[in-house]
Amino acid sequence: MFRNRTEAGYLLAGELLKYKGEPLVVMAIPRGGLPLGAVVAETLNAPLDVALTKKIGHPFNREYAIGAVSRNQIVLSKPEGISQEFVDSETLRLRKKLEERHRMFHRKKNPVPLKGKQVVIIDDGIATGNTLRVTIALIAAESPEKIIVAIPVAPPGAVERIKAMEEVDEVICLETPRNFRAVGQFYEDFAPVTDEEALAIFEREPLREDPIR
Repeated sequence: MFRNRTEAGYLLAGELLKYKGEPLVVMAIPRGGLPLGAVVAETLNAPLDVALTKKIGHPFNREYAIGAVSRNQIVLSKPEGISQEFVDSETLRLRKKLEERHRMFHRKKNPVPLKGKQVVIIDDGIATGNTLRVTIALIAAESPEKIIVAIPVAPPGAVERIKAMEEVDEVICLETPRNFRAVGQFYEDFAPVTDEEALAIFEREPLREDPIR
């Protein structure tokens, strides 16, 4: 059980200290991943950026992810009975939202180039891993030197699926409980992070274009 996202961020930062001084970029999945990502970026003296993705929810249960999209990638595990028309319309709708978020987060800072960098992807936890998988595909397309996934909690099966991805070099997961129902059950404080809070966290520290020269 973690007290809150900040504590989870410090615990992850401790596991990532070996990367301090490397050409590192911390990519947080907003909104919940930003409090952790900010702690890790500050601890490792690395720039912080956001990885923008959205899950595609089942038409009868929007909390159940059948896939996820970024601005230019899609990962889908479509159950039977879900029409292609639904997937296409949801993809279009979600990508419009992602474009809005891209403009919001990068109103003052340009995205950090990832080519040749060691990239740490951070979220506050994963359930199915679909959103994380599309995030990994998005980042791998930018040719980083290494991709490290760092999360506080996830079910064992989801962690194994992420480890099996050829784009991923290392997975750090602090807890892999078998009685996993939802990420929030492992936090004492799991209050939603608002857009305003996420933006304030993101803009708090200067975004260094290249931490290592």
